[in-house]
Amino acid sequence: MLQRDAQGQPIAIRREDYAAPAYWIDTVDLTFDLDPAKTRVLNRMQMRRNPEVPVQPLRLDGDELNLARVLVNGQGASFRMEGEQLVIDGLPDSFELEIFTTCCPIKNTKLMGLFVSEDTFFTQCEAEGFRRITYFLDRPDVMASYTVTLRASKAAYPVLLSNGNLVEQGELPEGRHFAKWVDPFKKPSYLFALVAGKLVAREQRIKARSGKEHLLQVYVRAGDLDKTEHAMNSLINSVLWDEARFGLPLDLDRFMIVATSDFNMGAMENKGLNIFNTKYVLANQATATDADYSNIESVVGHEYFHNWSGDRVTCRDWFQLSLKEGLTVFRDQEFSQDLCADASARAVKRIEDVRVLRTAQFPEDAGPMAHPVRPDSYIEISNFYTVTIYEKGAEVVRMMQTLVGRKGFEKGITLYFERHDGQAVTCDDFAQAIADANPESELARLLPQFKRWYSQAGTPRLAAHGVYDAQNRSYTLSVVQSCPPTPGQPTKEPFVIPLNVGLLDASSGRELPLQLEGESEATHGTRTVVLSRAGEQITFTGLDAEPVPSILRGFSAPVILDFEYTDAQLLTLLANDPDPFNRWEAGQRLGLRAALNGIAALATDTTPVLNDAYIDAMRSVLRNPQLDAAFKELVLTLPSETYIAEQLDVVDPQRVHLVREAMRAQLATALFADWQWAYEEHHDTGAYSPDPTSSGRRALAGMALNFLCLAARASGDVVWPGKTLQRFKDAGNMTDRFNALNALVSSGHTLAAQALARFHAIFKDEALVIDKWFSLQAGAPDRGGDILPLVKQLMKHPDFSLKNPNRARSVIFSYCSANPGAFHRPDAAGYVFWSERVIELDAINPQVAARLARALDRWSKLAEPYRSAAREAIARVAAKPDLSKDTHEVVTRALAGN
Repeated sequence: MLQRDAQGQPIAIRREDYAAPAYWIDTVDLTFDLDPAKTRVLNRMQMRRNPEVPVQPLRLDGDELNLARVLVNGQGASFRMEGEQLVIDGLPDSFELEIFTTCCPIKNTKLMGLFVSEDTFFTQCEAEGFRRITYFLDRPDVMASYTVTLRASKAAYPVLLSNGNLVEQGELPEGRHFAKWVDPFKKPSYLFALVAGKLVAREQRIKARSGKEHLLQVYVRAGDLDKTEHAMNSLINSVLWDEARFGLPLDLDRFMIVATSDFNMGAMENKGLNIFNTKYVLANQATATDADYSNIESVVGHEYFHNWSGDRVTCRDWFQLSLKEGLTVFRDQEFSQDLCADASARAVKRIEDVRVLRTAQFPEDAGPMAHPVRPDSYIEISNFYTVTIYEKGAEVVRMMQTLVGRKGFEKGITLYFERHDGQAVTCDDFAQAIADANPESELARLLPQFKRWYSQAGTPRLAAHGVYDAQNRSYTLSVVQSCPPTPGQPTKEPFVIPLNVGLLDASSGRELPLQLEGESEATHGTRTVVLSRAGEQITFTGLDAEPVPSILRGFSAPVILDFEYTDAQLLTLLANDPDPFNRWEAGQRLGLRAALNGIAALATDTTPVLNDAYIDAMRSVLRNPQLDAAFKELVLTLPSETYIAEQLDVVDPQRVHLVREAMRAQLATALFADWQWAYEEHHDTGAYSPDPTSSGRRALAGMALNFLCLAARASGDVVWPGKTLQRFKDAGNMTDRFNALNALVSSGHTLAAQALARFHAIFKDEALVIDKWFSLQAGAPDRGGDILPLVKQLMKHPDFSLKNPNRARSVIFSYCSANPGAFHRPDAAGYVFWSERVIELDAINPQVAARLARALDRWSKLAEPYRSAAREAIARVAAKPDLSKDTHEVVTRALAGN
């Protein structure tokens, strides 16, 4: 329930109010008697008073627990309840506290704390789930040593797992058994985990550089064991990479991954016992796409890397969440790039990461939920597991690496862990360690100002302008930085921004040497210029003609670049820039410019939106034998409807949808022969492998098939839809099969119904594949308002369950959050549907409901009648009297942000 103050306002937790705990917990000895309806938890803790805090009562957090006994040093203790807190007065300086509670895991639909999924026990304790297991100081700066004993029916729960190392197991009377686990490292309660059920494991023993042997295990249900090879390989690669790149070895005898189909998150880094959503573990070529393989590798890496950046060194408080998440996203991005065999594949990975940032995080930075990488306050911490904390946080870490260099950053990481191993620390501690390891760096010189990236919300804008001086053979780039107001932060101070710059010859497209004013000789390649003032000028000399500037290469900072490129300059960059990111970005800018012009001109679905120069440029990219197929697919992908909408002051979602669909149709018909060539050239990739080269070929072939079906729909051609259906039937892997299905569905061809029915019949027992089946239909282009009725129909399907987060996301989120053309209906029916689903989900799983609530974050940008209807829908949710604090915080902030 939402806690309010005396004036009825929600109680916010503020970073400035942080105080150290009044008590420390040294050891925790937990005994679980596991039963779905009534699990008994005996918690024995060795505790001591914190001498640096004034004497006060002990306050332990709890949530939906049944309290049976409280003992202090073995004797009955006087206690009281204040709300959900257990309060004990008059405690000695050190003591043993014993608490006996029960809970009902089978009824835990919130999936926080201890819950049951398909007859198996799981836990999720981050951020504040441990208080749903036992009364505790449930905060990340209280780190203790854990011993855990699990007892359960051996027939029902033959596998009993917890953190650390297994030290004892055996039989008990009445068909029961036990397992005792000891974690050799202190940890906060949010990293506690247990799993109990009927599971099987893929196992692999590996040797560290030290020669020590470790056991790696991936636990799944018996029928899924054949889908765990890629997850295991990803785990092995993660262990080897972290030790090779950062000198961080695996520190446990064993490391376990367990997969469950009921999980609010992607995965959780519990020390030594990572619990994963099945989506990020299970894969074989028949059921998983190339994207699934890539995501599994990334997420397995992410959770393993948390073993050090999050577990061995953790957060002092939840405001420091990016300390572990931003750093670990950066580490998993570097891991995925380092596994790429060539520069092109590394560039593709970087572009994909930036695309996520710009389509998800930039809108968050511009909306009512905008918050700094290190927030100042929150009502519900679960709402701050955001793209700002993760993806923008990773960009902040990346800028540190840019400023100190790759080797300097590795030195900084080494110092960070030497200083803080076993501690709960802050973002300031991390930044200080990187700077101290590199005292001569720009980061060290500008550290206090650089840390504004942690404290200031919003996306900085760089307004750049270039002037060529023929007489002095110089080119001056003037850059002015600014950052718009965000909630609670009306004004911003200048950031430290590393800006990667290059210059191209306007006529030949070749890269020019760079000589800054005052330098005696030129250098080749990219230069990093560090901006720290509101306005700065950069002058290059020795230039015989006005160059084409290549600015923000590699996306060297999470900013918006405003530079009035001409079409000719963008075409030069697209054709020649040696920086792959800016080559891709030039194509995106051309496509975005065409979309905005079409929207402003009130184009219809038959109006040409793309000019001949753009189409010829895309043809050149498609046919270029020097470019990697995966890179071609990225360049040829138009800016999304969401990204286009973000560039507008007032958004008519239907007009955005209409114009982008017109652009797709025009590309389909104008490049018809080229798409045929691309498909025939790339569709055969031989024996299946998820490597970047093969994946890129499949991606380009899938794109070609999509455009060919789209062109066929306009012309009435039946050949390519027929070929696509045959490709769907004959495909030897899920990527090719799903690409063909997507081509039929997204083009609206009549053969789609047949293919969808066949797809469901083949994969009806594969939950993750059926999620794809649901998602594809809910996210399909809307033609005549038919998607919402389809979504309502899908929710009545026997395979749909609102209680399963993956299934809810596959239908409801695919429609409300990922299909703007269908969701933003003029009759407001989409908003009514959204409000009903948010309220319905809130009663089941507040975390999932709050995520869905964010689909209307940007309602105040909408044109009428959408704007008023959206506000009414949000207000309808906010008025619900028993709303969870998760959802309440989101909708009230949305209403306040108009």
